[in-house]
Amino acid sequence: MKTITRFVRNSCLLAAIGSLSYCARNPYAATNKVYRQEARTYAKVLREQPGALNSVGAPSWVGTVNFNMRKPNLVIIHHTAQNSCEQTLNTFTMQKTQVSAHYVICRDGAIHHMLNDYLRAWHGGIAKWGNLTDINSSSIGIELDNNGKEPFAPAQISSLLVLLDTLQHRYNIPAANFIGHGDIAPGRKVDPSAWFPWQQLADKGFGLWYKDTSTTTVPDNFDPLLSLRIIGYDIKDSTAAIMAFKRHFIPADSLPGLNDAARKIMLNLRQQYQ
Repeated sequence: MKTITRFVRNSCLLAAIGSLSYCARNPYAATNKVYRQEARTYAKVLREQPGALNSVGAPSWVGTVNFNMRKPNLVIIHHTAQNSCEQTLNTFTMQKTQVSAHYVICRDGAIHHMLNDYLRAWHGGIAKWGNLTDINSSSIGIELDNNGKEPFAPAQISSLLVLLDTLQHRYNIPAANFIGHGDIAPGRKVDPSAWFPWQQLADKGFGLWYKDTSTTTVPDNFDPLLSLRIIGYDIKDSTAAIMAFKRHFIPADSLPGLNDAARKIMLNLRQQYQ
């Protein structure tokens, strides 16, 4: 009887150890391996000497000593439009989706750094800001776990502010260059939704915000589309551009067009972006 009892106890112990081992296993081990393989491929390209591209007649390779890594100059904020952080991580680790971001921030504030900041994530899609049309090549993409129909969790915003402060100081990103996916793709995207606290970010130096407009007078020749273009918006679809602007700066106003208060805000911001 004692032998049977010991056997059962040992079996349970082994089962428990096996369960812990299974739980401790990284569910993204396979995709992490793919990441390392791709990174090694790009590292090999970086190590190649430019001599192979010498112009005709050049006698030898001459390498400059004045260079560094290219740095991102924009931060694009998204909401995931999915129902959990785990769902988003799964989406970004499937090659068939062809989408990614540098960072994913969960509702509880956990930050997943998914891609080296110097590498190009696939988060912007067809987009434009000012004269930039290849947004992915000059930006860092940050995804917030949020379905777009609810406020953002305080812990999530707190972690975002810490991350933005790190990125701003590391890459010297101008305050005006913290924008949303909906800003660079009006009519196609609306994230990070009207729930996003842009003013809270601007108060910390991440993005611009309008000043008091109570004494502002809008001139008769005020051109709202020119103002939108100066700020950075693509005005090809003027209606979509106006709605994107209002979603960012006047989220309580979801009506089409611009009233006098909105024009004052736009004029104020235009002066800051010039």
